[in-house]
Amino acid sequence: MHTIVTPYSAIWVCSMIKKIKVEQLKPGIFVHDFNCGWLHHPFLRNRVKITTDEEIEKVLHHQIREVYIDTDKGLDVDDAPTKPEVDQEIQTEITKIDEPEMPDRARVALREEIVTAKKLLDEVKKSTQLLMDDVKLGKQLDMRQAETIVEKMTESVLNNSAALTSLARIKSKDEYTYLHCIAVSALCISFGEHLRLDDRKIKALGIGGLLHDIGKVRIPIEILNKPGPLSEKEFEIMKQHVMHGDCILRQTGNIEEDSICVTAHHHERLDGTGYPERLKGDEISPFGQMAAIVDIYDALTSERCYKNPMAPTDALRKLFEWSDNYLNRDLVERFIAHLGIYPVGSVVRLQSGFIGVVVDHGEKGLLYPVVRALYNTRKKRWFPRLISTWRSGERKKMPTRS
Repeated sequence: MHTIVTPYSAIWVCSMIKKIKVEQLKPGIFVHDFNCGWLHHPFLRNRVKITTDEEIEKVLHHQIREVYIDTDKGLDVDDAPTKPEVDQEIQTEITKIDEPEMPDRARVALREEIVTAKKLLDEVKKSTQLLMDDVKLGKQLDMRQAETIVEKMTESVLNNSAALTSLARIKSKDEYTYLHCIAVSALCISFGEHLRLDDRKIKALGIGGLLHDIGKVRIPIEILNKPGPLSEKEFEIMKQHVMHGDCILRQTGNIEEDSICVTAHHHERLDGTGYPERLKGDEISPFGQMAAIVDIYDALTSERCYKNPMAPTDALRKLFEWSDNYLNRDLVERFIAHLGIYPVGSVVRLQSGFIGVVVDHGEKGLLYPVVRALYNTRKKRWFPRLISTWRSGERKKMPTRS
């Protein structure tokens, strides 16, 4: 059998990492992860040993709810679940997502659309950069150009959403802002199509995704590209990009309110801990709630100068974990159902010992993707082949390059 075992990146998990409530913090505990991702925590480093009650008060003040601790580097907390236990519990819940929410079948095979998507990505990257550079220079936002970009991306996404979104995950430091906007737009388009939104709303969602960070053109470059966590003052400046973006779009005119809501609400959180308005629940527009999920997913799976990319499957698990408080649980589940538990591009290990890359969604459920296996860990040799994890008897050997 070739049943999926685990995302390959998840194999290297330290068993001494535990998850605790912030109320359980005490001096001497070493925080391994503040578990707030896109949110801000009051320390310059992501991992820090708590030494005073004042530091605990800072964590509470920033409304962080749970943290991961390293018991090898600090005090332990009895009965706290380990990270593998937490991950397994989340994974079990994810596998219960309704099967009717299967990812949509692509109209064009990935290997075909990827060729078109590569050319398209180069084109829209240049167009998006010019679009934002013009706004940075004080020119009016060219909405016709934005619409053209989204129309071209929509065509590719509807052919095979995995092609463009997978390519856009690979970002250099200098291109991050532009490619992040393109990736968010493409994911918003595919998510909207999966939710059966009408064409007008899909277009509005795609434009909102493309322009959701347009306000960053007014953020100092040294803050925007800082290779590490921001200080309190720097973060306050960074948060202003939402206000700047909202202002730019409202001054532009001829833009759907739904698109503006993507920009204005993509950093708001259901429990009111987001910014800039600290909106709660239904105060956040549906498009804003959708964009928050997409924005976080792309940020987590992208490489930055100060962090390594998270595997897509791990990122989906993190979204599910955060949907306890910050994100819309129903939308998160539908987003996971759309991408698949093992999104295209995920590196996985099979029970048979093969390591490979997910290249398509399975036809029999979220747990059974099609995998391009590359290496057999048991035989310790390269063994390229295409494997359906459901139809193990219908495997065929992959052709090798001459």
